[in-house]
Amino acid sequence: MKNYIKADEWNIIEEGFDPHLNKISESIFSLGNGRMGQRANFEETYSGETLLGNYVAGVYYPDKTRVGWWKNGYPEYFAKVLNAANWVGIEVKIEGEILDLATAEVIDFKRVLNMHAGILERTFTAKLKNSKTVKVKATRFCSIADDEVGAICYSITPLDFEGKITLMPFIDGDVKNQDSNYDEKFWDKVADEISGTEAYIKLRTKKTEFEVCTGSNIELYKNSEKIELNPEAVRKEKFVGQTFSVDVKANEEIILIKIAANLSSENYPKETLLQETKSVIAKASAKGFDTLLNEQTQAWATKWEESDIIIEGDVSAQQAIRFNIFQLFQTYTGKDDRLNIGPKGFTGEKYGGSTYWDTEAYCVPFYLATAPQEVSKNLLIYRHKHLQKAIENAAKLGFKDGAALYPMVTMNGEECHNEWEITFEEIHRNGAIAFAIYNYIRYTGDESYLFDYGLEVLIGIARFWKQRVNWSSEKQQYVMLGVTGPNEYENNVNNNWYTNILATWCMKYATQAAEIVKNQHSEKYKSLLKNINFNDQEFADWADIIEKMYYPADAEKGIFLQQDGYLDKEQTLVKDLPESDRPINQKWSWDRILRSPFIKQADVLQGLYFFEEDYDLETLRRNFDFYEPRTVHESSLSPCVHSILAAKLNDETRAYEFYLRTARLDLDDYNNDTEDGLHITSMAGTWMSVVEGFAGMRVREGKLVFNPFLPAQWKSFSFTIGFRGATLKVEITDSGIKVKNNATVDLEIGIKDQFYKLAGNGKIEVDNAELV
Repeated sequence: MKNYIKADEWNIIEEGFDPHLNKISESIFSLGNGRMGQRANFEETYSGETLLGNYVAGVYYPDKTRVGWWKNGYPEYFAKVLNAANWVGIEVKIEGEILDLATAEVIDFKRVLNMHAGILERTFTAKLKNSKTVKVKATRFCSIADDEVGAICYSITPLDFEGKITLMPFIDGDVKNQDSNYDEKFWDKVADEISGTEAYIKLRTKKTEFEVCTGSNIELYKNSEKIELNPEAVRKEKFVGQTFSVDVKANEEIILIKIAANLSSENYPKETLLQETKSVIAKASAKGFDTLLNEQTQAWATKWEESDIIIEGDVSAQQAIRFNIFQLFQTYTGKDDRLNIGPKGFTGEKYGGSTYWDTEAYCVPFYLATAPQEVSKNLLIYRHKHLQKAIENAAKLGFKDGAALYPMVTMNGEECHNEWEITFEEIHRNGAIAFAIYNYIRYTGDESYLFDYGLEVLIGIARFWKQRVNWSSEKQQYVMLGVTGPNEYENNVNNNWYTNILATWCMKYATQAAEIVKNQHSEKYKSLLKNINFNDQEFADWADIIEKMYYPADAEKGIFLQQDGYLDKEQTLVKDLPESDRPINQKWSWDRILRSPFIKQADVLQGLYFFEEDYDLETLRRNFDFYEPRTVHESSLSPCVHSILAAKLNDETRAYEFYLRTARLDLDDYNNDTEDGLHITSMAGTWMSVVEGFAGMRVREGKLVFNPFLPAQWKSFSFTIGFRGATLKVEITDSGIKVKNNATVDLEIGIKDQFYKLAGNGKIEVDNAELV
């Protein structure tokens, strides 16, 4: 675990430069705006260890899957988001020597990510080998007010010399992904153009033929006076830039403004892409850096008004929760239903930047409460758009008659995960998508979603589960064989409890949803069933499976078994693991992991989190107390579920312990993997740990209910959520809970076991004495 980020409520601060931490910091200080993003690579040259990363949403490459032997139905490629043109680059020469913090003496260094305004600022003083010393301040942002635009203000001040500073702002498209097979490069140049202070390069991806045009315009100031530039054009392979020199004296400040844009053929015709980029650059340059910065600050202020969590008494926790919220909004804004949320967002290449079940299980609850309803709805529509692909994916594995298997990993709806035990067996992802539909409707009350989108998806998923189970003559029950549950440290198991319970729940919910649509919109219901060749016998088949499904359990222990045979394993606990063996996924062979009782992440407990209303507290407690001591939490998605369940069980100590683990997972590099990129989807779990865990927020029968507690380490905490047209400010203190309604909508809300009328623009306060 690292501990070099300074505690601050609104800023992420790094003081001093340690090249061994640089790739971690590149992840932590990443920027994005939902349409594009970048790691915190330096603007100037850096020859030390770095992971260059600039990304454009929706642009990917189908990299050929590398496996030793093939299987029918196996994906032909692994889709990956591409490292796109580097637009932040500025080569700096001081009297002919390149400024490079890997070779210069770094006298002081500070990097600050201002989360309130969405701005990255870096300052340093460096002494070069030629004994020249310069002070640099670099400020940049990816605009969320105009998500095609990014801007840099780069200031250089010579401290002990007069002479010549040569600058070369550039756009470099000659890049590759760190994880590309055979070091393949994925971009071809289509066109470039350099005209005065403007530079453009248009690139096309191989195979998929996406086109992205990146452009920039530069301005130069000396002691605040604008200098007219006549730069020399620089062209290399997939590289455009301009170079010019400035004579300087000691303490004269040179400021380079670089305004850039990334436009994609996903949003513009290819033949007009260059011209459209020029138009965007012209408009942004006319505004200027200061106006763009002001728009950025105002846009972020609005987001924080809708989503902030305020913690009093614990600066480290306050910083962590805001960092998680900030990165989520940098990754996804919900403007485009073709886009989704990669586990690393715009902060790294791991997991290919593709869509996983993380979105439905963890991110949907966050966006439901903190963003306009359309944002979470677009996440669901994304899956509806891919329904036909899901049916094709199932058909490749031998399923038929409209059965849909959503991919474990995808960009375009087609499965592209390249590990067989995941691709073929981790089928519980189907249930997470169905549960997200249920969660959306439960939270918003928008049953109309079923009419146009939801029911068709639910039926496809239910059809899959019907074909995936089989009848066991020995048990006289339905069973499900050869699956991998959320605990990926078990493969090819029979009757994973979570998968079985999720399958029958999906069939129940699809049946209920069909009844809703039939009753409320009979014509659409008839039309849909005709289009998908559905008949009522399918309902009867589902009902039979629901009634006769087998769920492994141990009556003596009073627990649900993770899968058949789990208790045959030697029941060692995590506390008995030597520290030198952790993490086991880096220290043990896969064979040893598979034979161990150790659990990667919530599995049975994931099901109890989803369906907690169906189980009493003692059932929850017995399963929690059995499985948590066997869980190594080597998935970023694990601590949040455990935190929420511990809070439900009034185990405040463990609830807070798991919260800390999820909240500062990346800031403190808990799992020694932050350098690969941030864990964006698990960051939504951090928010859930506070709102669903400590505040105990749930939706029951269309009403918000709270069952709060205040962690002993905090003086108070508060948060803002949207719910069915209302905007609520909820504050929990050691004396009780306050809820302020900042909208005109009247609500009835529950606190513990009591319900209260909350009028529009009204508030209620309930002290702890009333909650006893």
